[in-house]
Amino acid sequence: MARLDVSIFDKNLITTGGTPVPQKLAAQVLKSTSKVITMAIARLSVKVGKVGKASAHAEYIDRDGRYEKQKLNDLEHAAYGNMPTWAEENPNLFWQAADLYERKNGSTYREFEIALPRELSREQRIELIQDFIDQEIGTKYPYQLAIHNPKAMDGLEQPHAHLMFNERLQDGIERDPAQYFKRYNSKAPEKGGAKKDNTGKDYKTRKDEIKELRQRWEGLSNQHLERAGLDTRIDMRSYKDQGIEKQPEKKLLPSQAKDPMIREALMQSRRADQLVQQYDLGDLSKELEKIQQGKSLAQDIERGKAEFKADFEQFKAQALQQFREQQKLEQEQAKLKPSRGMER
Repeated sequence: MARLDVSIFDKNLITTGGTPVPQKLAAQVLKSTSKVITMAIARLSVKVGKVGKASAHAEYIDRDGRYEKQKLNDLEHAAYGNMPTWAEENPNLFWQAADLYERKNGSTYREFEIALPRELSREQRIELIQDFIDQEIGTKYPYQLAIHNPKAMDGLEQPHAHLMFNERLQDGIERDPAQYFKRYNSKAPEKGGAKKDNTGKDYKTRKDEIKELRQRWEGLSNQHLERAGLDTRIDMRSYKDQGIEKQPEKKLLPSQAKDPMIREALMQSRRADQLVQQYDLGDLSKELEKIQQGKSLAQDIERGKAEFKADFEQFKAQALQQFREQQKLEQEQAKLKPSRGMER
């Protein structure tokens, strides 16, 4: 199997394709960096569920029904809240009613799918997501929560939360399932259904609200990480907004994620990115001010940065070529292998 080589030598100097980072640059970085802040995985996506999808999705996140076998494998925590009286003992009754009585072209739920910091303990992650629910949902919407924690591609934890909620407001009026999902009656609320929140918004407004939501999640997560005594933080900004020249990593299909060669190539690429980010080679202006060196040192560092980036690009190109050549060789070997019918 092809292997992409990223090595660490003395003083944590990075080598790319066998070529070490310029020693002068590495020495200055190590000298000037007194505290390294590592970045945790940051992801928050928003999904909308259509009529007929809510009950099945609730079973999926709660690992019920046909998903029961997965419960012991990756379900870390489950909870729900703000349900009407008739669904207080079984939240899936609420989602079944939503599928049955919500108008055909309506939505039955919204879902936040959120990556949780693996650096936090199970109890700390639950506390974080519960604080987020209190902040964003409060007592307004019926919701159901599940935290899954399967193994990631690197063999470590991959905790993430599924928070699905219905945007019909809880107003204290008792309604049976059929009435609950009827059209809201502003003149006589007790005669109509529960009022739908967040309706009639255009695309730009929705997009801006999601961006603001992600920033609130970043702030809350970093508070919890700091409270836990960790030097890890999350940054919900896009690479472009962070000033990072990098394309977002494409999501792999399940079949691709299981392929050993693809997994190894991806993990090596991630490790290389982490090493580069750890020393913040993209912007040394603050460190230059701290060490108060002359113009020649600044020029040396800029030259070293350029050399490192060039070496790293060469490494990635060589790694990709090595990967393709190995694939081609294995395909040719497979063609030359005699079939079972010809074996004696």
